Amino acid sequence: MKKQDIIPGDWYRILFGETPVVFLVEILIRTFIMYIILLVIVRFMGKRMGGQLTISELAVMITLGAIVSPGMQMPQTGILLCIMILICALVFQRGINLLEYKSERFERASQGTLSILVKNGVMQMDELKQTKVSRQQLFAALRNKEVFNLGDVDRVYLEACGLFSIYTSTGPRPGLLLFPPDDRSIATYQQITLGNKIVCANCGAVPDRPDRAQPCPECGARQWGSASISTPNQPVDSSS
Repeated sequence: MKKQDIIPGDWYRILFGETPVVFLVEILIRTFIMYIILLVIVRFMGKRMGGQLTISELAVMITLGAIVSPGMQMPQTGILLCIMILICALVFQRGINLLEYKSERFERASQGTLSILVKNGVMQMDELKQTKVSRQQLFAALRNKEVFNLGDVDRVYLEACGLFSIYTSTGPRPGLLLFPPDDRSIATYQQITLGNKIVCANCGAVPDRPDRAQPCPECGARQWGSASISTPNQPVDSSS
């Protein structure tokens, strides 16, 4: 389109562009056909495409969107070409799945591996940094599972697909409170503060000797707080 063809207030050009109005009907037909074909292709890609996507599956879904868009919108592009590319994407995805099934090394390379974010109530700061997961993101995932004290956690895995797998301990242990710092009124909910125990506010480690002058043996930080322990039967203290 030339510069002199752009006229402010040309609503036909703004609404319909350079295509005739009748092409809107063709777009409807193209979209319907591509939608049906896309449903069939995704169905044959497997049940995982309808659940939590892995890295390769997410890449395929983005590719599918790029494939079907020209066939639905551009009059000079035939839908048969898009269908052929969709079939190629299907063959590629199924081939990737087969290679991942046969080769554990290829599966690790394509999907990645899990990361251990928490061990025995202590956050693994190196893993958090490597996976780019913030402490507040981790705390939010734990609170969503009704875990309010880091001492109650044995393991937190960050799966290769991006999901958190949380395993709690069999009994309460002293640890770091997971409540938001701005919500002080809930700090006593099902928790008892231990005066003889300290906790690292950075990683959640509880040292055997409560010496606030020493750095944390796990992460080296000097941010100490009072450790707490969970008491599930304790009622909420509404007066605090």
